[in-house]
Amino acid sequence: MDPQNSTEAKQLLNHAKTLRLHTGNLVNRSRLKKKCPGSTSEELRDCIQATLSDWFSTNKVSSKELPETLDCFLSEATDAITPEEREEVKVSVKLFLCESGQSSIRDAVEMACQTLAVSQLDSVIIAPPGPLEGDCQSLAHLQPAWEQLEALVRSQKIAAIGTSDLDKDLLEQLYNWAQVKPSSNQVNLASCCVMPPDLTAFAKEFDIQLLTHNDAKELMSAATFQEAVQEGAQDLSIADWRLEWVLRYSIIVKSRGIIKSKGYLVSARKASP
Repeated sequence: MDPQNSTEAKQLLNHAKTLRLHTGNLVNRSRLKKKCPGSTSEELRDCIQATLSDWFSTNKVSSKELPETLDCFLSEATDAITPEEREEVKVSVKLFLCESGQSSIRDAVEMACQTLAVSQLDSVIIAPPGPLEGDCQSLAHLQPAWEQLEALVRSQKIAAIGTSDLDKDLLEQLYNWAQVKPSSNQVNLASCCVMPPDLTAFAKEFDIQLLTHNDAKELMSAATFQEAVQEGAQDLSIADWRLEWVLRYSIIVKSRGIIKSKGYLVSARKASP
């Protein structure tokens, strides 16, 4: 980054209140394809750093226009779905909420639909923020996020909704309370090598698909996110940013079961001074 661009990049980052970032299709991005990240968290960090670095290098940023929302995406790296191919692909999403703001879910789904040029996501799995220290996951903790998802199903923005890391008792409580029932539940195989028999039996009885994942409990710490932003902005001294949500999407060709496209959408806000 040349010195002028560096100064303007710093001004942009320090003036903006919201940062929105899209990594583009990682299947095609050669720079990231050469790396084999050891975890989702590592992959996300690499993606944030590389996308910001590329965006600042290829966009002629101007400090005359200082937007409050900074949209960082590379148009050539984005694979929108054409109307002709929409029926042939499935759009699956996992939404990691880092904060409990209710507008986050709607904003993330809207951004995904807009970025991928679709009117509806086929499935969304929610990973809500963990409970406060000393508390345990409860139905009351899940209900606000689930009600937001149900509203998006009713408005036809999402076709099916699922959960992550619920044991049999909590999944049963959610199922009995929810108006739109969970269609799937992801289980982290790092915490249990074999699916618990009571969970398997309940899921089978109520037609809930059990899936596996290896995502970390905390996808990315505040310090790691700040480091990734700082590295992407060429180690500029910038204000603190807080991660709001991370959306990971996969576009799968139904007939062949292959991933055509995958990537991340990220939203962060300026930390209050």
